[in-house]
Order: sequence, then C-alpha cells, then structure tokens
Amino acid sequence: MSIQVQNLIKLYGDAKAVSDISFEVHSGEILGFLGPNGAGKTTTMRIITCYLSPNAGSIKVEGHDIQTDSLAVRKLVGYLPEQNPLYHDMNVLEYLEYTAQLQGVGKSYIPQRMREMVEACGLGEMKHKDIGQLSKGYRQRVGLAAAMIHDPKVLILDEPTSGLDPNQIVEIRSLIRELGKQKTVILSTHILPEVQATCNRVVIINRGKIVADGPIADLQRSLHGGEKVVLEIEFPDGQSFEMISVQFKTIPAIETVSLIEERDNVMRFSVETSSAIDIRKELFQLCVQKNWGLLELHRAQTSLEDIFRQLTSDVTK
Repeated sequence: MSIQVQNLIKLYGDAKAVSDISFEVHSGEILGFLGPNGAGKTTTMRIITCYLSPNAGSIKVEGHDIQTDSLAVRKLVGYLPEQNPLYHDMNVLEYLEYTAQLQGVGKSYIPQRMREMVEACGLGEMKHKDIGQLSKGYRQRVGLAAAMIHDPKVLILDEPTSGLDPNQIVEIRSLIRELGKQKTVILSTHILPEVQATCNRVVIINRGKIVADGPIADLQRSLHGGEKVVLEIEFPDGQSFEMISVQFKTIPAIETVSLIEERDNVMRFSVETSSAIDIRKELFQLCVQKNWGLLELHRAQTSLEDIFRQLTSDVTK
C-alpha cells in the first residue's frame, strides 16, 4: 500500500476542513481526488506532503508516518501545488538544478535528471529563459519538472494542467499516464474529462467528507441503476412527440421518454429504464415496425460531471 489515510481530521478554529476521512492509494494507481472549492482537497494533500499537521488521524506514505518520520515522507513525495511556487529571476535550468540540490539528488546525477525532466515536460526551447518570462503554461511545466526531479515514488498534483493549451494538456495527460505505471499519483483537477481519461479511480470529497470512492465505471452503475439510451429517428409528417412516446412505452422496461431535440422531420430522444436492461434490440425492432428511419442508437453513460454534480449539488448549485 503506497498511501494510507485513516480517520483524518483537520480543524481551522471551530470549522472542520477535513472530517474523519479514510482512503488508501495503491502503488501504480492514478487517483482522481475531486471536490468543489472548499471541500478539503488541498488541505488533505498538504497534510499528506507534511506541509500541514492534522488534528487527528494518521497518514502513512510507503509505510512512513507523516508525523513521526516526516523527512522520509518528504523524500518520497513530489508535490505540485495549485499555486506553483517559482523563482522568476532564475532560468529554467538554474531552477531545476537548485530544486534537485534541495531534494538531495546526487551531484553527479543532477545533469541527467535535468535533461530527462526538460525532455519529459517539453521545456527544450525554454530551458535558458528566465521563469518570469514564461507563459503560465510553461511555468506549470517547470513546476511539474521540479516535482519529479528527485524521481519520487509518490506524485501529488494539484491542477497540473492549469494554464495549458489543449495540445499541452494532451502531452501532460500522456506523461501522467506513463508516470502512473511506475509511481503512485494523486491528481486533483476541475477538468473532469481529464480525470476520466487519466485516472484508475476517483475519490470525491464534499464538505470535508468522502461521498464517493471507486472506479468511474462502478460509480456510473451505482448512481444510475437503470439503462439510458439515446436514439434519433426520421418519422412521417404529422407524428408528434407525444404520439411517438406512447409507442416507445409499449416496451415494458421503458420508464421515461424525453425529447432532446427536434428539427425538420427528425427527433432525438432519451429513453430510460428503471433497471439495467438492454433495450436497444426492442427499440430497433419498433423503429423497423413503424417504418421510422433510425439514424442513431447508443447507450448513454452517466458522465463524471453528472456524478460530481449529483454528489456535491448542495455546494455547486
């Protein structure tokens, strides 16, 4: 087990920022750590990295307790905070060398690690520039390189793609996936498609408490017990949504039929069942029977955004 968080509590005055949470992260796992602003994500990550102390509970990183063996934990962890701390008057190579020295990288090994981080984070064209001259996206890349310079076993990344353009996001996402094959990664971001494309599992925290923990596919199944199908059909003139909806409901498993869009003689529907029954065959046969031109038919998965909003709606709405 790479990270073990047990009964963690953090107070700011009388307010509980983190309220008795427990979770584990396995070696080689990329965990998406999600929640609305103020939910306790950053506080939890700062405690794991030994930046803050908890009021109660325990955390172990690779078997080392953050309170009794914090120096060992700091050596094992690479941390990219949301507010990326950089020395703007240093150039990129100077900063990476300085960070490597602070992290205890062997002197003879530092040049190699610098070259590897410059290549991995796409900093080749910027390596001789002062950090203050770089765009936000490139400064973010420098912060990521600095977090990885000492080859840590655990990476904690708070909004790592903030300020990056779409091409850069794809590159960093690919890098994180590669890192996840060898390291334990905790990734916190508000870009939910990024989590869906990168993470093995998600933990969602809301008001200091964990409200979901598991693979995205499992959360999709648990939060939407039925089946949802989207279909688009061409139909003869004179047929209304209500008339077609009645025909759909002749299929016993169908519970609700919703109109998504109507244009010319084309209608796009969402059809839902109360249980996990595949009704695509019945829908196809009904369209053939009624001579409706079937343009589209597919299962619609509950998105991570839907899951997030459902579990944190008291905060986000």
